[in-house]
Order: sequence, then C-alpha cells, then structure tokens
Amino acid sequence: MFFYPHQTELRRPVPKSKIYGYARPSLAIRDRFVSQVSEIVWKYKLAPETVNLPAKLPVHEIQVFEVALKTGELAEDVLRTLDKAIPSLLFFELTFEDRVKFSAAYKRPSEADRRKNVVEAYFDSPWQPAGAPRPPLPVVLDMAGLYEQMLQLHMRKSAMALVPRHGEGLQAMADRASLIRSKENECRQLEARIAREIQFNRKVELNSRLRTHRAELDQLKQ
Repeated sequence: MFFYPHQTELRRPVPKSKIYGYARPSLAIRDRFVSQVSEIVWKYKLAPETVNLPAKLPVHEIQVFEVALKTGELAEDVLRTLDKAIPSLLFFELTFEDRVKFSAAYKRPSEADRRKNVVEAYFDSPWQPAGAPRPPLPVVLDMAGLYEQMLQLHMRKSAMALVPRHGEGLQAMADRASLIRSKENECRQLEARIAREIQFNRKVELNSRLRTHRAELDQLKQ
C-alpha cells in the first residue's frame, strides 16, 4: 500500500512453527497455513527509531508482514492467527506470482483484559501489479496518527470504500463497517427469500423490507 523508507526494512523470515507456538491454532487452521501460505516475511518495522515519530499510546510500533500465497487464496482466520501471535499492530502484503494486495484490520487493546487485543474485520485492497507505484507514508505527528492514517487508507481502498465522517475515529469507523457488513448480509438474505417466494402479498412485504434495509445501508455508507 505504501512506499516504506529504507531504514524500516527488515526482511526476516518468520517460521510457521513460531506462529503456531504463540497462537496455538486448530489443526484446521494449520492445514490452511500449509495449503495456502508459501512463506511469511517480517518485511518492515515502523517505530520511533525508524520513522522518526514519537510513540503515542496505544501505538508503539507497526509491523508489515509479507505473506506469499500458493494459490492466490487466503482464509481470514490465517490472518487472525498471525494477528493473535504478534502483539504489534500489523499490516499485510499478500503476494501471488507478480501481483500484490494489502490487508489490515483495526486492532486495539481489549477493555476486559488490556494484555489481549481485539481484532476487528479485515479490509482488503484489490489485486494490483507488484511493481505498481505506491504513495509515501502519511505526514503525521506521532505513531498513533500514522496508524490511523494508514488504516483509513486501507478502509478507503477496500471494496467497501469506507471514508471517515467528520470527527469519526477508528473505533467508530470499525463499528460502522461491522453494521454495513451485517446490513449487506440481511439484504442478501431478503433477496434470496424474495426469489423463492411464490405468494404475491408476501413478496410485496419482503420487497418493502428490502427497500428499507437498502436505504439504511445507503445511510451507513454515506
């Protein structure tokens, strides 16, 4: 997603065994690691000493992991396992052949247990050529501002194309994204019921409910 300064580059391979040791994934998720992931590389470290920005709670560092894929497909629970294993805030670069796409989720300390993190839904960019131009990192005052600006661009570039409202923070954006996904699912379910319904009066009622849901969805997306 971004062009990272040279001093942030690490390029350290991350063995899958280490991820398993920290996150303790199920056998099914381990199988997906084996079938879908070719290699994991800790590619960049964004920290006060590498980007010359002061830390600001809760953001001390941001890591960028490259995940090389075997088939171009990756289950979301693989990314969640990585986020569970690595305490830092993560951004992912998913690569397959000569293409790359980017993924990230809002990650925050749990209110119930500050030692644990809550990972919201992921925002994925479309695939693009690996050599496509990238924008520089946002100009900000501290690490918390850097994380917010980076994640907001992921939200904007995703299929949802979510743009922050005036004064809307990351938590509010993540909550709104969750409502959008829920409302989209409700619309799909209603569309399927309408397609199966044979009674005219019932079909009219379902169409009315669908129009209401679509209007609410449009409002959430504005």
